[in-house]
Amino acid sequence: MNDPLPLAALGRRICILGPSSNGKSTLATAIGRKLGIPAIHLDLFFHLPNTDWVQRPKEEFYALHDAAIEGDSWVMDGNYSSAMPRRFARATGVILVRAPRLANLMRYFNRTLFQTKRFGALEGNKDSVKWEMIHWLLFVQSRNYGKYDAMLAEAGLPVLRMNSMAEINRYYRAWDLTRPIAP
Repeated sequence: MNDPLPLAALGRRICILGPSSNGKSTLATAIGRKLGIPAIHLDLFFHLPNTDWVQRPKEEFYALHDAAIEGDSWVMDGNYSSAMPRRFARATGVILVRAPRLANLMRYFNRTLFQTKRFGALEGNKDSVKWEMIHWLLFVQSRNYGKYDAMLAEAGLPVLRMNSMAEINRYYRAWDLTRPIAP
């Protein structure tokens, strides 16, 4: 097994991408705390607070996104591929997290049914299990892998791929990250 990539190799504007319910927001919060930089959860820009994940108007999302990426340093979790080119133009590194689909589905049920507080949750926490999300987790989101890989290759950024929970845990240890407890 190779030595883990040092966290410093990713710079101070880090994107975390990957499937839903994969721990991106928790990882972003842990890295943000370690580096003393803001952790930005794109789901909070894309959806309206105090709703059950109702999307905000696209122009509002893009305005919030574009203002956030102008910061000197950040760790930002979330995909939203239509905004990736602008994000990648400012980023200094990318972490791509991919766990098996079944693990993501189990994490989705756990966070939706039992975690009333978690990083990246909407204000008001009106979450419910949705068939559309289950379908997305099992059948749709893995189709984006090729698109993301092509976009990352074109961006020319350092990319760290974490392909299992064991690998994610390895980097938590190597970077001396603490899993934050949700507020």
